[in-house]
Amino acid sequence: MKLMATPVLGALMVVVYTGVLSSADGITKLLAGGYEAAQIYVFSGAMIAGLCLLIAVLRPRYAQEDTWEVAGRTPARARLWPWQTNCPRAMAARSLAAVIAALCFFYAFHLLPFAQVFLFIGLMPLMAGILSGLVLDEQIRLSAWAALLAGFIGVLFLFPTGLSSASLGHLLALGGAALGTFSMIMARYISRFDSDLLPQVFYPNLVLCLVMLPALPFVWQGMPLSDLAWTCGYAVLLFAARWLAVASLRLLPAYVVTPLMNLQFIWMVFIGAWAFGEMPSQGTWIGGLIVIGSGLFLLWGQVLAALVNTRLGAVAGQVRQRPTL
Repeated sequence: MKLMATPVLGALMVVVYTGVLSSADGITKLLAGGYEAAQIYVFSGAMIAGLCLLIAVLRPRYAQEDTWEVAGRTPARARLWPWQTNCPRAMAARSLAAVIAALCFFYAFHLLPFAQVFLFIGLMPLMAGILSGLVLDEQIRLSAWAALLAGFIGVLFLFPTGLSSASLGHLLALGGAALGTFSMIMARYISRFDSDLLPQVFYPNLVLCLVMLPALPFVWQGMPLSDLAWTCGYAVLLFAARWLAVASLRLLPAYVVTPLMNLQFIWMVFIGAWAFGEMPSQGTWIGGLIVIGSGLFLLWGQVLAALVNTRLGAVAGQVRQRPTL
């Protein structure tokens, strides 16, 4: 069981992530009908950045490096703050991509049925498979490409009337998926150099808040306490989702994590039917199940690879320890 601990833990994080993010997306769709993106994202971005600062203050001190108050005395333990990163350029690229992706998905949720947006989320594993090889130099097995191709076929089932039905909402969702995938690839890259997860949650939301702030006076509408509570709930859920996404990308390759994120389809169907009265078609169900199956296949391949590598290492160790005659 210990051999599979890392892949399974990463998978469990992704499963929880899909439920939390789908709930946040449901709130986005609820608020998108009455407010502009700037008003929602200024508040939510500021709250999430504030949560990062609060966690940095409350968590125990630990040393990234020893800092001496006076020579010859006990070293002070340094505190890592959420703005400390070893990859400023990669963090800037991740933050910018995350901001534009958030805007694209916000208006896509306003223009499209809830479950249809999953169609483009299902394209993210294909994009991650390409980008992870180009950016992260991760080797992708032939079986992984086969699973990704199956996922693409599943995505085709999600189109209600074929590619000719593409609209502005579909284009926005496609742009959100592409930029969201790039942001996730950057998260895995940054995780190679930063031990702390908070900067990857702090910067995208701080940038989102600052970018939207100049537009706020022009789109401001009074918010009743109920909508303000929904906005606060959205911020908390999004904070948890982004932390889980970054944590899972440290445990599993990006091309495995993104297909598993397609489990979000189940949550989106449930929330769409329960909250918005949107029932997906039979083709949507078939395509969603194919996409989910491809993600589970990729995870199983990751677990098997970990088992095989460990067994081979154990055998090699036994051979080295065998006495010679």
